[in-house]
Amino acid sequence: MRRPVALRLLAVGAAGAATAIGVALVVPQASAATGGVTGYATQNGGTTGGAGGQTVRATTGTAIHTALCNRASSSTPIIIQVEGTITVGNTAKVSGNSCNTAAGVIELKQISNVTIVGVGAGAVFDQIGIHIRESSNIIIQNVTVQNVKKSGSPTSNGGDAIGMESSVHNVWVDHNSLLASGGEDQGYDSLIDMKAGTNYVTVSYNTLRNSGRGGLIGSSDSDTGNGPVTFHHNLYENIDSRTPLLRAATAHIYNNYYVSLNKSGINPRDGGKAKVENNYFKNSQDVLGTFYTDLMGSWQVAGNIFDNVTWTSPGTENHPAGPNVQSNTSISIPYAYSLDAASCVPTVVTQTAGANKGLQVSSGSCTATTPTATTAGPTTTASPTRTASPTPTQSQPSGTNLSIGAGADGSSKGGGTSYGNVIDGNLGTYWSPSGTTGDISVKWSSAKSVSRINIREASGSAGAIGSWQVLNADTGAVLKSGSGAGVISFTSTSLKKITFRITGASVTPKVAEFETYA
Repeated sequence: MRRPVALRLLAVGAAGAATAIGVALVVPQASAATGGVTGYATQNGGTTGGAGGQTVRATTGTAIHTALCNRASSSTPIIIQVEGTITVGNTAKVSGNSCNTAAGVIELKQISNVTIVGVGAGAVFDQIGIHIRESSNIIIQNVTVQNVKKSGSPTSNGGDAIGMESSVHNVWVDHNSLLASGGEDQGYDSLIDMKAGTNYVTVSYNTLRNSGRGGLIGSSDSDTGNGPVTFHHNLYENIDSRTPLLRAATAHIYNNYYVSLNKSGINPRDGGKAKVENNYFKNSQDVLGTFYTDLMGSWQVAGNIFDNVTWTSPGTENHPAGPNVQSNTSISIPYAYSLDAASCVPTVVTQTAGANKGLQVSSGSCTATTPTATTAGPTTTASPTRTASPTPTQSQPSGTNLSIGAGADGSSKGGGTSYGNVIDGNLGTYWSPSGTTGDISVKWSSAKSVSRINIREASGSAGAIGSWQVLNADTGAVLKSGSGAGVISFTSTSLKKITFRITGASVTPKVAEFETYA
């Protein structure tokens, strides 16, 4: 019989108090990480955080709030690099037209286009939570959040390490270490919760440890407007339950490593659905099923390994999927992704998941890959390749260039450049983003079938474009991802607008032509 988390863990000591006053500094050349996202956060327009915006450095919670409040507007992109220890004591409310902050919690409320990333010696949010409310296009990356309490002292964020609620969409939680020192009896709640209309989230390469509750999607049986969410390459260790709990939401759960789930694990209920692929479950109990209710959920399973997993007997409010785990639903996934074999998940997740791991990712073939940092403009951007995509070819495609006579727009443009320059057939003109990353789109008044594009860089800038995604802008679906300019082929798709999203570049890229072909 496994004992609850609070009785078995080694307590994580609170860090010493940091300086109560912090300064948000503009960083002309520093380390930031905004590598490519995989999963549901790529849908609904995608998730880029503060890409293309100013980069500032913060060493206190007050400085983080100051950086948010100093923006021109609540949607002005910003990358906030955090180093040091953030505490309740050094996090004050800051006021401004571009923010809505609060003391004692990192408050990301009624804002968009923000990246918070740990840099340098690391960022530790000690006994203080991160709260995302009525916000969109948010990235939380490479930070440690520990020992956040809802009772005792100090308290923060209702006891959640990361909490999202009330009209939140497009969030990427990546390469973080989330941990508690017990369960509800010890004053802790959850490591990552999503509720009240939280949609299009990816949770990747995180460690979640020593907590009574991993996290939920939907706070009650009537909170049914959440999801979809992707969980991949996370480590869950010494968790009592909720890895996650899904109420009426859809989750894609693949290549995660679960160790010592003490009471239950993945818990779809009240119509919740989970696609559970190539995960490794070890030394755990009831890792999948509908628990603590008779409002059933469903699951689609493939390729999972159950290593020393035990199952309770089914009964009232207890519906384990095992020991003979079978699918009872089918779930279609709208984005591209690569699966590691379940047998290597313990190794590759241990190597890559959590903060301060160099943002390593899986190659998709059971090996860890270190992203290549490229320096350009105000930031250094790490650009990992999450799927094995071929480098585009350079030969001119045959057929009619559908971009001629079409329209164009984008996310931003550098001085002296124009969106229309990419569809004018003239290699002497070009579009550039305002930073090193951004979107450029071609659009038509009626749907066109497109299976190839040709991204042609301006003279003198060949090789500047690093990582990219091609998106169906009508649906947000990622059609292809890879690196380098040239001819890019994908499954023929009928659409009215197609987007080329540059997610990494060595210098400011210059796109002379964005050609499209049937």
